[in-house]
Amino acid sequence: MLPVGPLGYGNSPYSALSAFAGNPLLLSPERLAAEGFDVGGQPPPLPAERVDYAATATWRDRMLRAAFDSWTGSIDPRFRRFCSEQAIWLDDWALFAALKEESGGRPWFEWEDPLRDRRADALEAKRRQLATEIERHRFVQWQFDLEWERLREVCASRGIGLIGDLPIFVAHDSADVWAHRDLFFVDGTGRPSVVAGVPPDYFSATGQRWGNPLYRWDVLRDSGYAWWLARLRQMLHRFDAIRLDHFIGFARYWEIPGQDATAERGRWIPGPGADFFEAARTALGDLPLIAEDLGAVTPEVTALRDAFGLPGIRILQFAFGSDPQAPTFKPHNYPRNAVAYTGTHDNDTAEGWYRSPGGGGSPQSAQQAEWERGFASRYLGMDACRSDDGIHWHMIRALMVSVANHVIVPLQDVLGLGSEARMNVPGTSTGNWEWRFKEGALEDDLAARMEELATLYDRVKGDA
Repeated sequence: MLPVGPLGYGNSPYSALSAFAGNPLLLSPERLAAEGFDVGGQPPPLPAERVDYAATATWRDRMLRAAFDSWTGSIDPRFRRFCSEQAIWLDDWALFAALKEESGGRPWFEWEDPLRDRRADALEAKRRQLATEIERHRFVQWQFDLEWERLREVCASRGIGLIGDLPIFVAHDSADVWAHRDLFFVDGTGRPSVVAGVPPDYFSATGQRWGNPLYRWDVLRDSGYAWWLARLRQMLHRFDAIRLDHFIGFARYWEIPGQDATAERGRWIPGPGADFFEAARTALGDLPLIAEDLGAVTPEVTALRDAFGLPGIRILQFAFGSDPQAPTFKPHNYPRNAVAYTGTHDNDTAEGWYRSPGGGGSPQSAQQAEWERGFASRYLGMDACRSDDGIHWHMIRALMVSVANHVIVPLQDVLGLGSEARMNVPGTSTGNWEWRFKEGALEDDLAARMEELATLYDRVKGDA
Protein backbone atom coordinates (compact mmCIF):
# COMPACT_ATOMS: atom_id res chain seq x y z
CA MET A 1 0.00 0.00 0.00
CA LEU A 2 0.98 3.64 -0.37
CA PRO A 3 2.53 5.46 2.62
CA VAL A 4 0.01 5.99 5.42
CA GLY A 5 1.32 9.21 7.01
CA PRO A 6 -0.65 12.46 7.47
CA LEU A 7 -0.98 14.10 4.06
CA GLY A 8 0.93 17.23 3.16
CA TYR A 9 1.42 19.18 -0.07
CA GLY A 10 -0.78 18.09 -2.96
CA ASN A 11 -2.43 15.40 -0.79
CA SER A 12 0.53 13.20 -1.68
CA PRO A 13 1.33 10.29 0.64
CA TYR A 14 4.95 10.90 -0.39
CA SER A 15 4.82 14.40 1.14
CA ALA A 16 3.62 13.34 4.57
CA LEU A 17 3.80 15.74 7.49
CA SER A 18 5.47 12.99 9.52
CA ALA A 19 7.51 9.89 8.73
CA PHE A 20 6.08 8.22 11.86
CA ALA A 21 2.51 9.42 12.47
CA GLY A 22 -0.57 7.84 10.91
CA ASN A 23 -3.05 9.58 8.62
CA PRO A 24 -6.16 10.65 10.60
CA LEU A 25 -8.23 10.46 7.39
CA LEU A 26 -7.92 6.66 7.55
CA LEU A 27 -9.64 6.34 10.92
CA SER A 28 -13.04 4.67 10.93
CA PRO A 29 -15.94 6.77 12.27
CA GLU A 30 -18.01 3.59 12.52
CA ARG A 31 -15.49 2.01 14.89
CA LEU A 32 -15.22 5.13 17.03
CA ALA A 33 -19.01 5.37 17.29
CA ALA A 34 -19.28 1.66 18.15
CA GLU A 35 -16.82 2.20 21.00
CA GLY A 36 -18.91 4.97 22.50
CA PHE A 37 -17.24 8.07 21.11
CA ASP A 38 -19.28 11.00 19.87
CA VAL A 39 -18.45 11.41 16.16
CA GLY A 40 -20.49 14.55 15.57
CA GLY A 41 -23.21 13.27 13.25
CA GLN A 42 -23.25 11.98 9.70
CA PRO A 43 -20.71 12.84 7.01
CA PRO A 44 -21.62 15.22 4.18
CA PRO A 45 -22.37 13.82 0.71
CA LEU A 46 -19.05 12.73 -0.80
CA PRO A 47 -18.23 11.47 -4.31
CA ALA A 48 -18.08 7.70 -4.70
CA GLU A 49 -15.22 7.39 -7.18
CA ARG A 50 -12.90 10.31 -6.32
CA VAL A 51 -11.63 11.65 -3.01
CA ASP A 52 -12.75 15.17 -2.16
CA TYR A 53 -9.89 15.85 0.23
CA ALA A 54 -11.07 19.28 1.37
CA ALA A 55 -14.57 18.10 2.25
CA THR A 56 -13.57 14.87 3.92
CA ALA A 57 -10.71 16.50 5.87
CA THR A 58 -13.08 19.16 7.24
CA TRP A 59 -15.62 16.58 8.31
CA ARG A 60 -13.11 14.14 9.76
CA ASP A 61 -11.38 16.87 11.73
CA ARG A 62 -14.74 17.78 13.25
CA MET A 63 -15.42 14.09 13.91
CA LEU A 64 -12.10 13.52 15.67
CA ARG A 65 -12.49 16.67 17.75
CA ALA A 66 -15.92 15.46 18.87
CA ALA A 67 -14.51 12.02 19.68
CA PHE A 68 -11.70 13.57 21.73
CA ASP A 69 -14.07 15.90 23.58
CA SER A 70 -16.26 12.91 24.51
CA TRP A 71 -13.26 10.90 25.74
CA THR A 72 -12.90 10.52 29.49
CA GLY A 73 -9.91 8.21 29.55
CA SER A 74 -6.91 10.54 29.69
CA ILE A 75 -5.53 8.50 32.58
CA ASP A 76 -6.11 5.22 30.72
CA PRO A 77 -2.92 3.22 31.31
CA ARG A 78 -3.04 1.96 27.70
CA PHE A 79 -2.98 5.54 26.40
CA ARG A 80 -0.19 6.55 28.76
CA ARG A 81 1.81 3.47 27.78
CA PHE A 82 1.39 4.30 24.11
CA CYS A 83 2.56 7.88 24.70
CA SER A 84 5.60 6.66 26.61
CA GLU A 85 6.55 3.99 24.08
CA GLN A 86 6.17 6.35 21.11
CA ALA A 87 7.60 9.48 22.73
CA ILE A 88 10.63 9.46 20.41
CA TRP A 89 8.39 10.87 17.64
CA LEU A 90 4.96 11.46 19.19
CA ASP A 91 5.89 14.45 21.37
CA ASP A 92 7.40 16.35 18.45
CA TRP A 93 4.54 15.40 16.14
CA ALA A 94 1.78 16.45 18.55
CA LEU A 95 3.44 19.83 19.19
CA PHE A 96 4.17 20.33 15.48
CA ALA A 97 0.57 19.51 14.50
CA ALA A 98 -0.85 21.86 17.16
CA LEU A 99 1.47 24.69 16.09
CA LYS A 100 0.61 24.14 12.44
CA GLU A 101 -3.10 24.42 13.23
CA GLU A 102 -2.51 27.58 15.26
CA SER A 103 -0.57 29.13 12.36
CA GLY A 104 -3.39 28.47 9.90
CA GLY A 105 -1.49 25.65 8.20
CA ARG A 106 1.66 27.61 7.37
CA PRO A 107 4.84 25.54 6.92
CA TRP A 108 7.16 25.49 9.92
CA PHE A 109 9.88 27.48 8.18
CA GLU A 110 7.46 30.43 7.98
CA TRP A 111 6.65 30.40 11.70
CA GLU A 112 7.97 33.05 14.08
CA ASP A 113 11.71 32.64 14.52
CA PRO A 114 11.63 31.27 18.10
CA LEU A 115 9.22 28.50 17.08
CA ARG A 116 10.88 27.87 13.73
CA ASP A 117 14.22 27.52 15.49
CA ARG A 118 12.81 25.51 18.42
CA ARG A 119 13.94 27.83 21.20
CA ALA A 120 13.33 25.97 24.44
CA ASP A 121 11.46 28.82 26.17
CA ALA A 122 9.16 29.37 23.19
CA LEU A 123 8.35 25.66 22.89
CA GLU A 124 7.66 25.32 26.60
CA ALA A 125 5.28 28.28 26.52
CA LYS A 126 3.40 26.73 23.61
CA ARG A 127 3.23 23.34 25.32
CA ARG A 128 1.38 25.03 28.18
CA GLN A 129 -0.83 27.18 25.95
CA LEU A 130 -1.75 24.34 23.54
CA ALA A 131 -1.85 21.50 26.06
CA THR A 132 -5.37 20.39 25.10
CA GLU A 133 -4.63 20.46 21.36
CA ILE A 134 -1.39 18.54 21.87
CA GLU A 135 -3.22 15.90 23.88
CA ARG A 136 -5.83 15.62 21.12
CA HIS A 137 -3.16 14.84 18.54
CA ARG A 138 -1.72 12.17 20.84
CA PHE A 139 -5.20 10.71 21.23
CA VAL A 140 -5.73 10.58 17.45
CA GLN A 141 -2.43 8.74 16.97
CA TRP A 142 -3.34 6.30 19.73
CA GLN A 143 -6.62 5.55 18.01
CA PHE A 144 -4.78 5.08 14.71
CA ASP A 145 -2.44 2.61 16.38
CA LEU A 146 -5.31 0.66 17.96
CA GLU A 147 -7.17 0.47 14.68
CA TRP A 148 -4.06 -0.57 12.77
CA GLU A 149 -3.32 -3.36 15.24
CA ARG A 150 -6.84 -4.71 14.68
CA LEU A 151 -6.39 -4.51 10.93
CA ARG A 152 -3.18 -6.54 11.16
CA GLU A 153 -4.85 -9.10 13.40
CA VAL A 154 -7.73 -9.59 10.95
CA CYS A 155 -5.34 -9.83 8.00
CA ALA A 156 -3.09 -12.31 9.79
CA SER A 157 -6.09 -14.49 10.67
CA ARG A 158 -6.83 -14.74 6.93
CA GLY A 159 -3.26 -15.34 5.84
CA ILE A 160 -2.83 -11.81 4.47
CA GLY A 161 0.39 -9.86 4.86
CA LEU A 162 0.79 -6.11 4.46
CA ILE A 163 3.55 -4.46 2.42
CA GLY A 164 4.23 -0.85 3.32
CA ASP A 165 5.91 1.73 1.12
CA LEU A 166 8.73 3.69 2.79
CA PRO A 167 9.73 6.86 0.90
CA ILE A 168 13.48 7.39 1.17
CA PHE A 169 13.02 11.15 1.65
CA VAL A 170 10.70 13.14 3.91
CA ALA A 171 8.79 16.33 3.21
CA HIS A 172 10.41 19.68 3.90
CA ASP A 173 7.30 20.77 5.80
CA SER A 174 7.33 17.89 8.25
CA ALA A 175 7.76 17.34 11.95
CA ASP A 176 10.88 15.34 11.16
CA VAL A 177 12.82 18.14 9.46
CA TRP A 178 11.58 20.70 11.99
CA ALA A 179 12.66 18.55 14.94
CA HIS A 180 15.92 17.23 13.42
CA ARG A 181 17.34 20.04 11.30
CA ASP A 182 20.86 18.78 11.98
CA LEU A 183 20.10 15.68 9.90
CA PHE A 184 19.21 17.66 6.74
CA PHE A 185 20.80 20.21 4.42
CA VAL A 186 18.79 23.23 5.55
CA ASP A 187 20.10 26.69 6.33
CA GLY A 188 19.59 28.94 9.34
CA THR A 189 16.13 29.95 8.15
CA GLY A 190 15.05 26.36 7.55
CA ARG A 191 15.32 26.55 3.76
CA PRO A 192 16.97 23.60 1.96
CA SER A 193 20.26 24.34 0.22
CA VAL A 194 19.90 21.23 -1.95
CA VAL A 195 16.84 19.09 -2.70
CA ALA A 196 16.01 15.65 -4.03
CA GLY A 197 14.69 14.53 -7.38
CA VAL A 198 15.66 12.56 -10.46
CA PRO A 199 17.23 13.62 -13.77
CA PRO A 200 15.28 13.82 -17.04
CA ASP A 201 13.64 10.47 -17.80
CA TYR A 202 10.67 8.69 -19.40
CA PHE A 203 8.21 10.72 -17.35
CA SER A 204 9.69 14.21 -17.74
CA ALA A 205 12.11 15.96 -20.10
CA THR A 206 13.25 18.28 -17.31
CA GLY A 207 13.46 15.59 -14.66
CA GLN A 208 11.51 15.58 -11.42
CA ARG A 209 12.25 18.14 -8.72
CA TRP A 210 10.72 16.55 -5.64
CA GLY A 211 11.89 19.32 -3.32
CA ASN A 212 12.65 17.11 -0.32
CA PRO A 213 15.66 18.28 1.71
CA LEU A 214 18.58 15.86 1.46
CA TYR A 215 20.09 13.99 4.37
CA ARG A 216 23.40 14.72 6.00
CA TRP A 217 24.38 11.07 5.82
CA ASP A 218 27.64 11.74 7.68
CA VAL A 219 25.68 13.05 10.69
CA LEU A 220 23.30 10.10 10.52
CA ARG A 221 26.22 7.68 10.35
CA ASP A 222 27.84 9.25 13.43
CA SER A 223 24.62 8.58 15.39
CA GLY A 224 24.51 4.96 14.23
CA TYR A 225 21.61 5.91 11.95
CA ALA A 226 19.41 6.24 15.04
CA TRP A 227 16.62 8.24 13.36
CA TRP A 228 16.47 5.83 10.42
CA LEU A 229 16.44 2.77 12.69
CA ALA A 230 13.53 4.25 14.63
CA ARG A 231 11.73 4.78 11.33
CA LEU A 232 12.30 1.16 10.27
CA ARG A 233 11.03 -0.08 13.65
CA GLN A 234 7.84 1.92 13.19
CA MET A 235 7.35 0.43 9.72
CA LEU A 236 7.88 -3.11 11.03
CA HIS A 237 5.30 -2.39 13.73
CA ARG A 238 2.75 -1.76 10.98
CA PHE A 239 3.81 -3.99 8.11
CA ASP A 240 5.05 -7.48 7.31
CA ALA A 241 7.38 -6.26 4.56
CA ILE A 242 8.72 -2.89 3.44
CA ARG A 243 9.14 -1.53 -0.07
CA LEU A 244 12.08 0.90 -0.09
CA ASP A 245 10.96 3.62 -2.46
CA HIS A 246 13.78 5.06 -4.61
CA PHE A 247 16.27 2.41 -3.51
CA ILE A 248 18.89 3.82 -5.87
CA GLY A 249 19.16 6.79 -3.49
CA PHE A 250 20.96 4.57 -0.98
CA ALA A 251 23.68 4.00 -3.58
CA ARG A 252 23.64 7.47 -5.12
CA TYR A 253 21.12 10.31 -5.30
CA TRP A 254 20.42 13.28 -7.53
CA GLU A 255 21.28 16.54 -5.75
CA ILE A 256 19.56 19.65 -7.13
CA PRO A 257 20.42 23.23 -6.09
CA GLY A 258 17.67 24.38 -3.76
CA GLN A 259 16.85 27.49 -5.80
CA ASP A 260 16.45 25.65 -9.13
CA ALA A 261 12.95 25.21 -10.52
CA THR A 262 13.74 21.98 -12.42
CA ALA A 263 15.96 18.94 -11.90
CA GLU A 264 18.16 19.45 -14.95
CA ARG A 265 21.21 20.96 -13.19
CA GLY A 266 21.59 18.26 -10.56
CA ARG A 267 24.52 15.98 -9.87
CA TRP A 268 24.97 12.45 -8.54
CA ILE A 269 26.18 12.14 -4.92
CA PRO A 270 27.16 8.83 -3.24
CA GLY A 271 24.61 7.51 -0.74
CA PRO A 272 25.32 5.63 2.50
CA GLY A 273 25.53 2.29 0.71
CA ALA A 274 26.20 -0.98 2.48
CA ASP A 275 27.14 0.74 5.74
CA PHE A 276 23.53 1.73 6.33
CA PHE A 277 22.13 -1.73 5.61
CA GLU A 278 24.76 -3.40 7.76
CA ALA A 279 23.79 -1.13 10.65
CA ALA A 280 20.09 -1.87 10.09
CA ARG A 281 20.71 -5.62 9.95
CA THR A 282 22.85 -5.53 13.10
CA ALA A 283 20.22 -3.59 15.03
CA LEU A 284 17.02 -5.15 13.68
CA GLY A 285 18.00 -8.52 12.18
CA ASP A 286 17.27 -9.62 8.64
CA LEU A 287 14.74 -7.18 7.25
CA PRO A 288 11.89 -8.07 4.84
CA LEU A 289 12.77 -5.40 2.30
CA ILE A 290 11.88 -4.89 -1.36
CA ALA A 291 14.19 -2.64 -3.36
CA GLU A 292 12.33 -0.26 -5.67
CA ASP A 293 15.30 -0.13 -8.02
CA LEU A 294 13.72 1.81 -10.88
CA GLY A 295 15.43 4.72 -12.60
CA ALA A 296 19.11 5.24 -13.35
CA VAL A 297 20.28 1.80 -12.21
CA THR A 298 24.05 1.39 -12.15
CA PRO A 299 26.24 -1.63 -11.32
CA GLU A 300 26.67 -0.09 -7.84
CA VAL A 301 22.90 -0.10 -7.29
CA THR A 302 22.60 -3.71 -8.44
CA ALA A 303 25.56 -4.78 -6.30
CA LEU A 304 24.08 -3.12 -3.20
CA ARG A 305 20.71 -4.78 -3.79
CA ASP A 306 22.21 -8.21 -4.36
CA ALA A 307 24.67 -7.97 -1.46
CA PHE A 308 21.71 -7.99 0.92
CA GLY A 309 19.57 -10.41 -1.09
CA LEU A 310 16.82 -7.86 -1.74
CA PRO A 311 14.31 -8.51 -4.52
CA GLY A 312 14.17 -5.80 -7.16
CA ILE A 313 11.17 -4.59 -9.11
CA ARG A 314 10.09 -5.37 -12.66
CA ILE A 315 7.41 -3.25 -14.39
CA LEU A 316 5.77 -4.94 -17.36
CA GLN A 317 4.67 -1.65 -18.93
CA PHE A 318 8.35 -0.77 -19.38
CA ALA A 319 9.11 -3.97 -21.32
CA PHE A 320 7.92 -2.88 -24.75
CA GLY A 321 9.57 0.47 -25.42
CA SER A 322 13.01 1.60 -26.53
CA ASP A 323 14.47 2.14 -23.06
CA PRO A 324 17.88 0.42 -22.75
CA GLN A 325 16.57 -1.39 -19.65
CA ALA A 326 13.48 -2.72 -21.46
CA PRO A 327 14.88 -6.28 -21.81
CA THR A 328 15.09 -6.59 -18.00
CA PHE A 329 11.36 -5.90 -17.76
CA LYS A 330 10.35 -8.72 -20.12
CA PRO A 331 9.00 -11.69 -18.13
CA HIS A 332 11.22 -14.25 -19.85
CA ASN A 333 14.23 -12.39 -18.42
CA TYR A 334 13.03 -12.11 -14.81
CA PRO A 335 15.14 -13.55 -12.00
CA ARG A 336 13.34 -15.46 -9.27
CA ASN A 337 14.22 -12.88 -6.62
CA ALA A 338 11.99 -10.17 -8.05
CA VAL A 339 8.65 -8.47 -7.48
CA ALA A 340 6.80 -8.06 -10.78
CA TYR A 341 4.09 -5.45 -11.36
CA THR A 342 1.85 -4.67 -14.29
CA GLY A 343 2.48 -1.04 -13.26
CA THR A 344 2.87 1.06 -10.13
CA HIS A 345 1.05 4.12 -8.78
CA ASP A 346 3.23 6.27 -11.08
CA ASN A 347 2.13 4.43 -14.22
CA ASP A 348 -1.09 4.74 -16.12
CA THR A 349 -3.37 1.74 -15.68
CA ALA A 350 -2.71 -1.16 -18.05
CA GLU A 351 -5.80 -0.32 -20.12
CA GLY A 352 -5.00 3.39 -20.08
CA TRP A 353 -1.42 2.78 -21.15
CA TYR A 354 -2.44 0.42 -23.95
CA ARG A 355 -5.08 2.76 -25.32
CA SER A 356 -3.02 5.95 -25.07
CA PRO A 357 -2.58 7.50 -28.52
CA GLY A 358 0.70 9.17 -27.52
CA GLY A 359 1.65 12.69 -28.49
CA GLY A 360 0.37 15.78 -26.71
CA GLY A 361 1.58 15.81 -23.11
CA SER A 362 2.48 12.12 -23.21
CA PRO A 363 6.14 11.08 -22.85
CA GLN A 364 5.59 8.97 -26.00
CA SER A 365 5.05 10.13 -29.55
CA ALA A 366 2.04 8.74 -31.41
CA GLN A 367 4.40 6.56 -33.47
CA GLN A 368 6.10 5.18 -30.35
CA ALA A 369 2.75 4.41 -28.72
CA GLU A 370 1.53 2.55 -31.80
CA TRP A 371 4.75 0.54 -32.04
CA GLU A 372 4.63 -0.39 -28.35
CA ARG A 373 1.01 -1.53 -28.62
CA GLY A 374 1.87 -3.77 -31.54
CA PHE A 375 4.91 -5.22 -29.80
CA ALA A 376 2.98 -5.82 -26.58
CA SER A 377 0.18 -7.56 -28.51
CA ARG A 378 2.65 -9.89 -30.22
CA TYR A 379 4.69 -10.56 -27.08
CA LEU A 380 1.64 -11.33 -24.96
CA GLY A 381 0.07 -13.53 -27.65
CA MET A 382 -3.20 -11.66 -27.48
CA ASP A 383 -4.65 -13.35 -30.56
CA ALA A 384 -3.97 -16.78 -29.08
CA CYS A 385 -5.74 -16.10 -25.77
CA ARG A 386 -9.34 -15.39 -24.86
CA SER A 387 -10.51 -12.87 -27.44
CA ASP A 388 -12.71 -10.95 -24.99
CA ASP A 389 -9.85 -10.21 -22.60
CA GLY A 390 -8.55 -6.72 -22.14
CA ILE A 391 -4.81 -6.06 -22.11
CA HIS A 392 -4.81 -6.20 -18.30
CA TRP A 393 -5.60 -9.94 -18.23
CA HIS A 394 -2.85 -10.70 -20.74
CA MET A 395 -0.38 -8.73 -18.62
CA ILE A 396 -1.50 -10.39 -15.40
CA ARG A 397 -1.13 -13.82 -16.98
CA ALA A 398 2.36 -12.97 -18.28
CA LEU A 399 3.47 -12.03 -14.76
CA MET A 400 1.85 -15.05 -13.16
CA VAL A 401 3.63 -17.44 -15.52
CA SER A 402 7.02 -15.78 -14.95
CA VAL A 403 9.53 -17.15 -12.43
CA ALA A 404 9.41 -13.96 -10.30
CA ASN A 405 8.76 -15.00 -6.72
CA HIS A 406 6.19 -12.25 -6.19
CA VAL A 407 3.56 -10.63 -8.40
CA ILE A 408 1.65 -7.46 -7.49
CA VAL A 409 -1.32 -6.26 -9.53
CA PRO A 410 -2.78 -2.81 -8.76
CA LEU A 411 -6.47 -3.02 -8.04
CA GLN A 412 -7.20 -0.79 -11.04
CA ASP A 413 -5.69 -3.47 -13.29
CA VAL A 414 -7.64 -6.29 -11.65
CA LEU A 415 -10.75 -4.26 -12.43
CA GLY A 416 -9.58 -3.41 -15.96
CA LEU A 417 -10.04 0.34 -15.51
CA GLY A 418 -8.74 3.03 -17.86
CA SER A 419 -6.82 6.27 -17.39
CA GLU A 420 -9.65 7.75 -15.34
CA ALA A 421 -8.45 5.51 -12.51
CA ARG A 422 -4.78 6.48 -12.71
CA MET A 423 -3.39 7.25 -9.26
CA ASN A 424 -0.53 9.66 -10.02
CA VAL A 425 1.12 11.49 -12.90
CA PRO A 426 4.73 12.19 -11.84
CA GLY A 427 5.80 15.80 -12.11
CA THR A 428 2.26 17.16 -11.58
CA SER A 429 0.80 18.48 -8.34
CA THR A 430 -2.98 18.47 -8.86
CA GLY A 431 -5.60 15.81 -9.54
CA ASN A 432 -3.51 12.95 -8.13
CA TRP A 433 -4.15 10.38 -5.37
CA GLU A 434 -7.92 10.78 -5.76
CA TRP A 435 -9.08 7.46 -7.22
CA ARG A 436 -11.36 5.49 -4.90
CA PHE A 437 -12.21 1.83 -4.99
CA LYS A 438 -15.97 1.55 -5.34
CA GLU A 439 -17.58 -0.87 -2.93
CA GLY A 440 -18.98 -3.91 -4.71
CA ALA A 441 -16.66 -3.62 -7.72
CA LEU A 442 -14.75 -6.78 -6.78
CA GLU A 443 -17.17 -9.40 -8.01
CA ASP A 444 -16.88 -13.13 -7.50
CA ASP A 445 -15.84 -13.80 -11.08
CA LEU A 446 -12.78 -11.57 -10.64
CA ALA A 447 -11.77 -13.43 -7.50
CA ALA A 448 -12.27 -16.76 -9.27
CA ARG A 449 -10.19 -15.61 -12.23
CA MET A 450 -7.31 -14.48 -10.03
CA GLU A 451 -7.50 -17.73 -8.07
CA GLU A 452 -7.46 -19.71 -11.29
CA LEU A 453 -4.29 -17.99 -12.48
CA ALA A 454 -2.59 -18.26 -9.09
CA THR A 455 -3.41 -21.96 -8.89
CA LEU A 456 -2.48 -22.70 -12.49
CA TYR A 457 0.96 -21.17 -12.10
CA ASP A 458 1.74 -22.54 -8.62
CA ARG A 459 1.28 -19.28 -6.74
CA VAL A 460 -1.07 -20.78 -4.15
CA LYS A 461 0.45 -22.15 -0.96
CA GLY A 462 -1.09 -24.96 1.04
CA ASP A 463 -4.87 -24.79 1.35
CA ALA A 464 -5.16 -21.09 0.53
